[in-house]
Amino acid sequence: MADSEQTLISTEAMKEAVISMAVESWRFSKVFDRVLTKLDAGEQNRYKGQFRWFIKKVEEALEQADLRIVNIEDHPFDPGVAATPLNIEEFDANDVLMVDQMLEPIIMGKEGLVKTGTVTLRKVEL
Repeated sequence: MADSEQTLISTEAMKEAVISMAVESWRFSKVFDRVLTKLDAGEQNRYKGQFRWFIKKVEEALEQADLRIVNIEDHPFDPGVAATPLNIEEFDANDVLMVDQMLEPIIMGKEGLVKTGTVTLRKVEL
């Protein structure tokens, strides 16, 4: 195998590793956010600061790999969005829907979509 082929494979493997870590950090952040609500205000503030630092480091690592997370929670749902809705069958075709929760984030790169997200939806009461 030529060195250039090996380098390309190594680069792709590293990119996949960064994407995997970003998805897992997203999942962890959702759990950590719920845990924070159970703490008293003083402890919440201390841990929120550490949490913000962690998220900043994840975003910096993604940026170095020319990647970014796209969060569409609380945005109107569009069937063309780069996310798979898990509960779409619960709604009628005429329902106005919002993204309730992102279970996995959308990952974008310089050339466009890198990884589709996974979401749950909720009906908008008009």
